[in-house]
Amino acid sequence: MSDRALYLHAGAHRTGTSSFQMCLHDNRGMLEQAGWAVAYPGRDGIPSGTLALRLPGPRDEDLATPTRKVARTLSDHSAGRNMILSEENIPGRMMHFMQGLFYPAAQARAQVMRDAWPGTIAHVVLVVRSYGQLFASGYRKRAEDNAVPPFDTLRPNYMRMDRGWPELVAVLRDTLRPQQMTVLPYEKRGTSAALLARLVPGLPRGALVEPARDVNVSATDAALEALQARYHAGDKLDRATWKAVIETHGTDRDPRGFATFSDEEERVWQQRYYADLSRLAAMDGIVLG
Repeated sequence: MSDRALYLHAGAHRTGTSSFQMCLHDNRGMLEQAGWAVAYPGRDGIPSGTLALRLPGPRDEDLATPTRKVARTLSDHSAGRNMILSEENIPGRMMHFMQGLFYPAAQARAQVMRDAWPGTIAHVVLVVRSYGQLFASGYRKRAEDNAVPPFDTLRPNYMRMDRGWPELVAVLRDTLRPQQMTVLPYEKRGTSAALLARLVPGLPRGALVEPARDVNVSATDAALEALQARYHAGDKLDRATWKAVIETHGTDRDPRGFATFSDEEERVWQQRYYADLSRLAAMDGIVLG
């Protein structure tokens, strides 16, 4: 096995991941001069993001083929160096939340990552968020570029979600087998530069640059309603067009209830989240930030 080390920021979704990837972009020159390889996707307009990992879905049984492809991608990006990698889709995709499934492909995707990297996985950082906020934000994000069912029709699926953060963290810990794993609540995340310094101990924290702008800012209710009207009418919008719709409605910030849980449901989610943070704090091999 190679002695190369991978430092992995595995998301999660809707926890400022795009801003973290912009932070990697803004600090890329300094990191590469120090001998690091840096890899992240460009799906949210990160200028130098080129990472494209072909990880399996929940129904994929063949892991050998994606493992070969991911190994080639990681090799191309690392070029024999230690690597810092950020990809929020390591655990899976958010679309499965709408079915009441919490990252159902996490085991297979983590196994592919472990088998594809020839060296040590030195540190995995996962930022977690309260469930109600995560699910509503994920629904809103998908609604930007897809027709989605009304939120109320999906509410029962969300409320019977099959598992949560402790189960996902156990899968990532046991499958990736990192030397260290940190789980950080979103409310304690801090700046992207601070998150980078936490992921890779020893970086000159004072030299790290914080991104000058927020990335992947959520669309307003007005924008999402306008987009859904067009999608359900059969319109196919390219990225530039739906981004323009979001910008057009960006100043109308009046809440319209596009994706909200009731007060009682929010209490249920908060209670579950805090109970699960306590479970995470008691787990072996996990540092809860």
